[in-house]
Amino acid sequence: MFTETGIAGIRARLGDLRTQGARVALVPTMGALHDGHLALIDAARKIADVVAVSIFVNPLQFGPNEDFARYPRTLESDAAKLAEHGASLLFAPSGGEMHAEGSRTTVTPPAFAASFEGAIRPGHFAGVLTVVAKLFNIVRPDAAVFGRKDLQQLASIRAMVTDLNFPVEIVAVETVRERDGLALSSRNRYLDEPSRRRATRIRDALVAARTAFESGVTDVSGVEAAGRVILAQDGALDVDYFNLVRESDFEIPSVATTGDSIVAAVKVGGTRLIDNILL
Repeated sequence: MFTETGIAGIRARLGDLRTQGARVALVPTMGALHDGHLALIDAARKIADVVAVSIFVNPLQFGPNEDFARYPRTLESDAAKLAEHGASLLFAPSGGEMHAEGSRTTVTPPAFAASFEGAIRPGHFAGVLTVVAKLFNIVRPDAAVFGRKDLQQLASIRAMVTDLNFPVEIVAVETVRERDGLALSSRNRYLDEPSRRRATRIRDALVAARTAFESGVTDVSGVEAAGRVILAQDGALDVDYFNLVRESDFEIPSVATTGDSIVAAVKVGGTRLIDNILL
């Protein structure tokens, strides 16, 4: 596996590979890799000859009171994991390389990105889409692979690719979970043992909501209530939202239908976790 830290270097290396007819897939990450990230790499290897993985903790997507400074940075161990899983190229740029001093242009997210995560974390999706657009322009991948855990992010990226005519196939991979159902996240390491146990209620609530739908409940509030009651059983959980949405535009539909999703954001012991489930 090759490692590049500069834009010119990665463009030159990928240019050489493309002249040999290689299909390139990109897996954008912020590092602190876990099995969820590695599943994205495994999926990318199935659809491309070259798998490029970016590791960049993007300051644009963190709010002033969020965890940018303490976000885990584990580049050396991350690189070892990537090599084990057959990644071809690691792109690990500096902040100055990705966001040069004086940069003035950002990507405006679609209107639906102003709800849910966008409402709670103003500027978050503008930061995400800006760095993803830059990575697409730098790497010029044929495909890019993302996890479904960050569902509103996935929907926003799909909208950007469509609206701005990026020639990139977006591939979504199912959320990878612990045995007890907790969605893998780099922020899980912030949980102490009691909080770690409480966090499993998020998945329990999502499953309860889906079960209500599968039993014949199509009223949106009824589906949501079936999950909310699980979360309400633990007063230590602080629920930001627990709602049924359409995946394409994150609007709340008039009735629940197959293909909709329940999205949740819950603070557990001071750590904010997100998850979702498909109906």
